[in-house]
Amino acid sequence: MSAEPTKGPASYFPSIEKKYGRPIREWQQLVRERLPAKHMELVAMLKSDHGMGHGHANAIVAHVLAAEKT
Repeated sequence: MSAEPTKGPASYFPSIEKKYGRPIREWQQLVRERLPAKHMELVAMLKSDHGMGHGHANAIVAHVLAAEKT
């Protein structure tokens, strides 16, 4: 029985943890602390304050915002 591959923003999480050396929950908390900022403002914060690439920053923000809607 094989597990389904992770899809969507969460598929970036292993590489984000490896590249930036912090657990995803810490990145998600940084984003939550800035809410209710807009999506691109949060992406810009991760990029400028933490040196994160656009795709990785976007994946974290998208995942957090989707979870906040539920």
